[in-house]
Amino acid sequence: MTLSYRQPGVVLTDHHFTVPLDHDDPTGESIELFAREVVASDKAHQDLPWLVYLQGGPGFGANRFIGKQAWLGRAVQEFRVLLLDQRGTGHSTPANRQTLPLRGGPHEQADYLTHFRADSIVRDCEAIRPGLTGGAPWTVLGQSFGGFCTVHYLSTAPEGLRTAVITGGLPSLDAHADDVYRAAYPRIERKVAAHYARYPQDVDRARQIAEYLLQHEPVLNGGYRLTVEAFQSLGIVLGGGEGSHRLHYLLEEAFVRTAHGTALSDAFQEDVQSLLSYAGHPLYALVHEACYAQGGPPTAWSAERVRAEFPQFDAAKALADDGPLLFTGESVHPWTFETDPALRPLRETAEELAARTDWRPLYDPARLAANEVPVAAAVYHDDMYVDTEHALRTARAVQGLRTWVTDEFEHDGVRAGGPRVLDRLLALARDEA
Repeated sequence: MTLSYRQPGVVLTDHHFTVPLDHDDPTGESIELFAREVVASDKAHQDLPWLVYLQGGPGFGANRFIGKQAWLGRAVQEFRVLLLDQRGTGHSTPANRQTLPLRGGPHEQADYLTHFRADSIVRDCEAIRPGLTGGAPWTVLGQSFGGFCTVHYLSTAPEGLRTAVITGGLPSLDAHADDVYRAAYPRIERKVAAHYARYPQDVDRARQIAEYLLQHEPVLNGGYRLTVEAFQSLGIVLGGGEGSHRLHYLLEEAFVRTAHGTALSDAFQEDVQSLLSYAGHPLYALVHEACYAQGGPPTAWSAERVRAEFPQFDAAKALADDGPLLFTGESVHPWTFETDPALRPLRETAEELAARTDWRPLYDPARLAANEVPVAAAVYHDDMYVDTEHALRTARAVQGLRTWVTDEFEHDGVRAGGPRVLDRLLALARDEA
């Protein structure tokens, strides 16, 4: 049964679908998908083309917009929009520490999670599309990891697409995870240097916090163990348009004087816990490196291994040398599954996934070279999360793909720029710009 209701300017309809866990075994186990349809109130009864939104991540459910927020206001001018909770996220058979033990032990859990990458997400889209559109192709908007899914879509099922729009999500077609992180750490270092240039007082603040953590290694109010390495990972916010300012305000509230001496403030602990915890998106930690795996050697905790090639990120060395503490960015490490209570029960499962070598290829270069789907992509200059050179190399490999390379926005440009970003990319894809 579908349920429709209203918000300012839009009509929402909740949809539930049943799809195979393994699309190669359609008579086997099934899972449930959830998606929310959004249409402008004054167009609710019109026959509109569909746009499906694929969220960034992996591991995040679709945005919970209120009314016509962000890019959605532009989209509903001409589309009926489907906000899909990708499998394992939101209301789509969530995969987390509470549900995964139903699968069995770590080996069984890891086998289950092999079905939660871009290839399965695209096949989900193709399974539900005919019932919604009557068989007509739809437009896809892929943000970040959703862009990775979109490139897979173009590789395997382009007949399902009318137009493709990608924001900050053009993946390398052939890079191993090691290549991805070797390109990432220098970008992160540049972002940290820019942050310290803007807020030079944060150099000492970050060092003071790191020294405190080395001596105390506190457990935060929600159970998160705040090690120095975990503290460094707060640099993930530097990839967003307001990230440097957010980090600055966070650091300045770190300490408070108490009857027992200086301690981390409750406010700081609360904010750090919310930024670092994977409780709301554990799939991100579990399959993040697997997003880059396409057979060959295992990912084997790539971000952790490659980090050792960049000794300037070693906190103890930075403190001993009186140097600036470098924050890190979008990376998952073995210790992540020890510090975060939402992930601790899944450590062995993560080890199983890191050791796998049987991942399927995600992209078809030959098919992309013959692409006929109108496609446009926003490439953000010096994007902290997706390497610009990798993205542009892929752009050149997809026939007809048009790029908008900009430094006006960071990785979250589709949120910050909203209607203007989507409007620009739709015009590019249609050759109207």
